[in-house]
Formats: sequence, C-alpha cells, structure tokens
Amino acid sequence: MDQILNLRCKFTLLALCAALTSCGGGGGGSSPAALADNSASSPSGASPPVLNPLPPDAVTSGVFSGTWVMGSPTADSVTFNVHSVDQQGTVSIEFGTSSVQYDQQLAPVQLQMDKPLEMMLTNLKAGTRYFYRLRFLASNSKDVVVTPEYEFQTAKPAGQAFVFAIQGDSHPERLKTQFDADLYKRTLLRAAADKPDFYILSGDDFSVDTLNPDTITQALVRERYTLQRPYLNLIGRTSPLYLVNGNHEQAARYLLNGTPNNVAVWAQNARNSLYSQPAPNAFYSGNLEQVPFIGLLRNYFAWNWGDALFVVIDPYWESPVAVDNQFGGTVKRLSMWDVTHGDAQYNWLKRTLEQSKAKYKFVFAHHVMGTGRGGIELAKLWEWGGESQNGQLDFAGQRPNWTTPIHQLMAANKVSIFFQGHDHIWVRQKLDGVTYQTLSQPADPNYTLWNADAYLTGDKFPNTGYTRVSVSPNQVKVDYVRTYLQKDEGPGKVHGEVAFTYTLP
Repeated sequence: MDQILNLRCKFTLLALCAALTSCGGGGGGSSPAALADNSASSPSGASPPVLNPLPPDAVTSGVFSGTWVMGSPTADSVTFNVHSVDQQGTVSIEFGTSSVQYDQQLAPVQLQMDKPLEMMLTNLKAGTRYFYRLRFLASNSKDVVVTPEYEFQTAKPAGQAFVFAIQGDSHPERLKTQFDADLYKRTLLRAAADKPDFYILSGDDFSVDTLNPDTITQALVRERYTLQRPYLNLIGRTSPLYLVNGNHEQAARYLLNGTPNNVAVWAQNARNSLYSQPAPNAFYSGNLEQVPFIGLLRNYFAWNWGDALFVVIDPYWESPVAVDNQFGGTVKRLSMWDVTHGDAQYNWLKRTLEQSKAKYKFVFAHHVMGTGRGGIELAKLWEWGGESQNGQLDFAGQRPNWTTPIHQLMAANKVSIFFQGHDHIWVRQKLDGVTYQTLSQPADPNYTLWNADAYLTGDKFPNTGYTRVSVSPNQVKVDYVRTYLQKDEGPGKVHGEVAFTYTLP
C-alpha cells in the first residue's frame, strides 16, 4: 500500500513587508507582494497599492514533471494530491483570493519519488474562488520551479449558482477502439475551460480486469491508476475530482480473501492513495466501515453544494458476488437478487434523501444495479425496482429490512437526476419524475452510438463528449457538449458544440 504523507497543515500568512524610502528604495523579503507605506496619503480605510505583485522567482524555466489533482473540497478546505514518478524535493502552495496576489502559503513539504503526497489547505472562505501556484524545489537543485497560476472554488452556500461537469467511461486500456489519448485531452481541456466547481468520473476509468489473473501484481494494478494522472491533471488542477466505482475497476468485496494480497485491496488502496476521495466528516457523510488492509473505503458519500444534494452510491463493495464481469475464474452469481447495495448503504441513502432539504437532488452510480444495459428499462427490476425478471414482485421477501426499492425511494424523495455511465452512449429518459441521464464516453475516436437498442425510449446521442450541469436557485440546465479530434471536425461536427440541452425547474 502506498505511503501517503497526509498533511493537515494550517495556513500561515506570509509576512507582507515593504517600505519606500525617501530615495525611492523598495522593500523586499520573501513575501509575494510588497506593500507601499503610503497610508498617510490613502483615503481612510482604503487598501494601499501593491507594488511588484510577482517578484522575480529563483527560476521560471525549470520543469516540475509531476502531477497534482485536487479532491474532497469543502466550504473551508481542499486537498491537493501531488505525485511525481521521477522527482523528489519540497512542494509548497501559495494562494490568495486575487489573481497573482498570494497572501497565504502552505509551508514546504517533502515530496518523495513515486509517493503520493496529500496537502490540505484549510481555513478557507466558503463560496470563494482562490488563485494558487505550486513551488517545487528539487532535492538536487537550488532553483525553485514555479507553476502557472490556477484556480479552485470552495463549496457554495444555498442561493449561489454553480457549474459541475461529468464524464462517462474513459477506458484508456481500449486504445483506438474506444480511447484516443489526444481526444481525451481535448475533452478534459474543453471541460476545464467551463471552470466547473468539480468534475465527476462515473467509473471504468481504471480497468483492472484486462490484466492476466495469473500474473497480476500490486504494481500492475497501481499502474492503471497512475496512467490516468497526466490526463486528469488537466482538469484536476482546477476542479476537484470525485470518483464513482465501476465494474471494470474490480474494487469489489467478492475478491477479498482475508489477506492484503488480492486485487480488491490493491485497487482500492491505489485509488485512495492517488485520488483524495471524501471520508465521513462534518461536510461529507458516507461509509463508516473499516475494511482490513484498506481502512475507510470512501466508496459512497454525499455532500451539499449550492442548492443541490450530491449522492454517490456503489454496489460493488457491498455485494458478496461479482456484480458484472468476473475476475480470475470466481464463482458466477446465481441470481441478480444476490447483487445488492447492502443494508448499511441503503439505510444511509434513505436517511440522506429523506433528511435533505436541498431543492435539487442528484444521485450517481456506475449503472442501475451496476450491470446490464439500459436505463429506465432496468429500473423496475430487483432491489432497484422490486420485480424479478419474470414480473413477480419479490421485493418484500428478498429485502425484508428495506422499506421500498431504490427507484421508488428516489421518486418519493424527488431526486432530480440519476446519473450513470457503463453503456457508452448519451441518453436522457424520465420515469416517475426522476430523470435518468446516461453519459457518453470522453475519448471514443469512432464517435459510436453504442448499445442504442437497449434504450427503448429517450433522447439518444453518440459519443464523444462530456456533460455540463449548471445549477441555479431557479433551474438546472444540462448540456451535452460534443468533442472531436481536430482532423474530424467539419460541418455539424464542431468541437465544444452543445448537441442537446434540457432544463429542470
């Protein structure tokens, strides 16, 4: 398991010092800005002007080859996950609420080669946009490397509008058939240009099950997670990331064997170490179970942002059987009633939805029941809808500790949209007041309309692109934003065009 250096450092204000002498001398020091001492001539209460807001750095031509992605944002904090496969040294973060004027700094911390480093900024202001840059000093250099300036947003209170974005399955292991690296970069950069407050991945982004079960190792599993860092760095440096567990990740309970040496443990530890996902605290609720050799799974969680409640759920860690594809010749499930979100997760979901006073409620999963094809076509079945495949209503006998199936629970509590991936197609459907939104792939170079036959109704569009959601006190607006390789653009194929839009009051 990767060692994580988990910092919970408080901010320290950089000393702001300067004095203009009668002969025009300027103050210096280590502060990011030098303030002129002209308070006598300034209007009462006015801020003095800033001189040299960006002093010369030790070096600006060097390179930091590492990546960083943010995660677990709250109203007053955000976590940076910094990683480099070939550099070590110290990393610090300077930041502030105005561009190029950084009045706060997180002190330098040691970054070890190929060891993810968590750096938490705390005591931030709610509903505020921050500007920052990283400073890196390599252990074999005296020159400080400074990154360009980036931004992030702390959680907004009710009444403030915001934007988030979400992608479907990226499948980087499926080169040319469903994945093109340049197209993925174009999609992520286009999404980043929208400045979403956060970005959600709906699963099947770290596929493990294509690895050979006879030769698989912890290092090979971890590579599936480091593979995504250069891509996700493109948006994760400005928009914190939330990960939804997918079937191909094989982060699943059925693979546990009582030792630390199994695919499920390797996958979840790689996931948690390289991507800082929420643990239950004052801002997030979620899974409290401690799993041997892992700790907190961080696989299902909920939070509030603006006028919306966000809920991520996961059947893979709760089911005792393989939900979808099996890994390594394990026993196949006998019935879909064996697939479950579990009593603990169900009770948490029920409580979260029923107690929420948010105007809008969004639920995210890799797929209805974690397997199959379709959206509302599957919503009536098993613990999601209560029926067996033969139409028999078997819910009460199969789930005696539950009060109602998941779909009916969402409908009764006025869930606005249920988001899912898995089917590699963009589809909007509606059932009992709940919108079912299936998400496109972000990197399919063939722009395919996969699995269209599984959707008997709805607005259907092919790959490729991402989904942008704008939330205001008055409405929710959902845009399907198409993305293309430059060579594939032409009439009716414009990179960044909106293919379909709908709103919810």
